[in-house]
Amino acid sequence: MPPSTPLRTHATPFARLALANITREYPNFPAHLIGSAAERTEPRTLHPAFYGAYDWHSSAHMHWLLVRLLNRYGGTPALPDTAAVVDVLDRHLTPGNLAVEAAYLRDHPSFERPYGWAWLLALAAECRAHGTREGARWTEALAPAVAVVDRLLADWLPKATYPVRHGNHPNSAFALGLALDSGELSAGTEQAVRERLLAWFAADHDAPAHWEPSGQDFLSPALSEADAVRRVLPAAEFAPWLDRFLPALRTGAPCALLDVPVVSDHADPQIGHLLGLALSRAAALRSLADALPAGPVRDRLSTAADAHLAAGLPAVERGDFTTDHWLATFATLALDRH
Repeated sequence: MPPSTPLRTHATPFARLALANITREYPNFPAHLIGSAAERTEPRTLHPAFYGAYDWHSSAHMHWLLVRLLNRYGGTPALPDTAAVVDVLDRHLTPGNLAVEAAYLRDHPSFERPYGWAWLLALAAECRAHGTREGARWTEALAPAVAVVDRLLADWLPKATYPVRHGNHPNSAFALGLALDSGELSAGTEQAVRERLLAWFAADHDAPAHWEPSGQDFLSPALSEADAVRRVLPAAEFAPWLDRFLPALRTGAPCALLDVPVVSDHADPQIGHLLGLALSRAAALRSLADALPAGPVRDRLSTAADAHLAAGLPAVERGDFTTDHWLATFATLALDRH
């Protein structure tokens, strides 16, 4: 990545945010069904690796953020506190902690499906890319949980007759696209993901873009789908597919997906999701633009990506836990493509 990337200027504050959040156990929103009065449900008991950052998936992707920043800027002036990052990751990503996480995933096969699964795979991929003794240690510790997710995904896909198309965590397209990007899937599961994405989306056309956004989206259903299809269609077939799916891009007609979402209350946990929508849209718009030949459609997508990034980025470091526990991850996805 070029040294001038804007992510460099945010590496230290983003790392501080992530460190503060993944070590903060409360407040906590566990997605756990309590089976009896005797059951121990403290976050550290259920999830010794991913107990912080309010919920499991946010903890997983804030760990990803730390390893991504290490991979980009570890040991440079952009990330001078490298030792503190490595120390926390060493304390969390241990074989013992991750054996508990793997067992929990195995025993609760719908837990965090598919969003948290995808972020676990993304974290494993970043650890593998770290290329150090620490990275190899974290990768090995994560391997049992990765194997469980691979198996759960393979078991779930044949039953997933219909995709989830709304703009929150269960969105099928976003998670499966992230899973493919990780490179952590077995060959059979990766092929099943590709086939399912094509079965769900290859024939889609005239997406109802004017319905977006919903009031608490942090993902765009249409852009997440387009970005997933980008990953599985041959390059020569993608631009014609996008013309059919979002014809307004080609005709120059107004398209709601290109308009920055209005966020009326940044502190409201659900309305505040729209801040994440600005950032996730920025990342998706940039990826789609990069997949297209030069021309008006690419230019419209690039301009909209810049506008969404400019709108969402100032909200990342607000000192408000409702957004601090997750937004920096989506800012990093957007900045890493900028």
